Amino acid sequence: MHRFFSSLLLLTIIINPLLYPSVAIAEEDYSFNPHYLLSDDDMLNVDSMSLEQIQLFLTRGTLADLSFVDRDGATRSAAEIIYNAAQTFEISPRFLLVLLQREQSLVEDDSPTERQLDWAMGYAVCDSCSKEDPRLAKFKGFARQVWYAAERIRTSYLDDLESRGYTETGVGPGIEKEIDGTIVVPVNFATSSLYTYTPHLHGNENFVIIWDKWFTRDYVNGTLLQDSATGAVWLIQYGVARPITSQTAFYSRFDPSLVIPVSSTEIEKYDQGAPISFPNYSLLRSPTGVVYLIVDDERHGFVSQEAFRAIGFSPDEIIDVTWEDLEPYTEGTPITAESIYPQGALLQDSTTGGIVYVENGVRHAIYSREILQSRFGNLPIVSVSSEDLETYERGVDVTFPDGTLVAVIGSPDVFVVSDGQRLPIMDEAAFLLYGWKWDQIVWTNERSVLLHPLGNAISSDFVDEDIEVASN
Repeated sequence: MHRFFSSLLLLTIIINPLLYPSVAIAEEDYSFNPHYLLSDDDMLNVDSMSLEQIQLFLTRGTLADLSFVDRDGATRSAAEIIYNAAQTFEISPRFLLVLLQREQSLVEDDSPTERQLDWAMGYAVCDSCSKEDPRLAKFKGFARQVWYAAERIRTSYLDDLESRGYTETGVGPGIEKEIDGTIVVPVNFATSSLYTYTPHLHGNENFVIIWDKWFTRDYVNGTLLQDSATGAVWLIQYGVARPITSQTAFYSRFDPSLVIPVSSTEIEKYDQGAPISFPNYSLLRSPTGVVYLIVDDERHGFVSQEAFRAIGFSPDEIIDVTWEDLEPYTEGTPITAESIYPQGALLQDSTTGGIVYVENGVRHAIYSREILQSRFGNLPIVSVSSEDLETYERGVDVTFPDGTLVAVIGSPDVFVVSDGQRLPIMDEAAFLLYGWKWDQIVWTNERSVLLHPLGNAISSDFVDEDIEVASN
């Protein structure tokens, strides 16, 4: 176990739940939409958690330490039972975990009773049913509860919805149904399945509360999210999701190994920001005729044709654009005939071997191969004399790009870079829940890590909320 110290063209779809009124929940600071409880992607994402991740997630209670006799007579851990049911019936293990918590608080309970474990999913126990009914005996026990609940959801609810549009209780997308005195019109299979499993508003409010508490998170600046369904990639930046609409723009600015696959729901919770459509170092001509050099999120205007020719660009490279295309870029330093390396260059001291990045006549020190590779990839390196390097003004040191996972060689501490700061990732659960992978960590020297000021920690701890157990 790891240990811690501390297709890119996009189409965004606004889904139906927004067409229906919400129900305000007085005790919570949010608005509950009874017509939309969960996306189908989230319910059916069978790969949302590995067996290792489920086991780690269960450490917030006692289930991580418990094993049960399975239906075939073998003894298996709670995590294995959940994982196997999810895989067999192609249901997200997250979905099953939330049901376990909603029904009997089992995921976070340090000392569950035998009764809680025996009826873990509240399966086969209706409002008027008795758990002592001998007809329910075959459903009793943790393993049987998880298995039969997952089986019923897949082979009855979801199959019925697919074949005829409604479940055994008449619940289906677009069909009005009275739930606890409120008319509900489910918009998808996930919502329809939840109301079939638990035909009450409050129980499903609790489901949404638990899901949001556990699995809805804000990603740090610089995170690259990929919609698992469409393949579209988005950059999370200052609280919005920016669609990356061309492959050349993506590969010119970002490291593909840092992309995190997520459901469309994770992306839809963000406001959409300006698209990233042009590769780095594109030449864009405004409606007024000014030509700009694009470098990351800045545009640098050429002050004259002489300046353009002096840098060595070709007019054939210029793309005519609108002001709307240019608006996302902030105005950078103008480019004159005297500008030195406006597009940036890597220069290596021919005596010491040290490499610096020079842009607009300012040199920026690079303190590790890892920063060099993360920032500049295969940008060519030019050898120059020490005397030539000294002619450039000294600027700030080069740091890792936002979204990079970094650690000092030999240290257990892992950080993610965001807004130029290093944010400590305090535990393995947080690391895995954010979708990071161990092989994404960049191991480097201490100086390179300490270039980034220390920021707020990222932890898997959650604020406790009073959530009523659905089945006692």
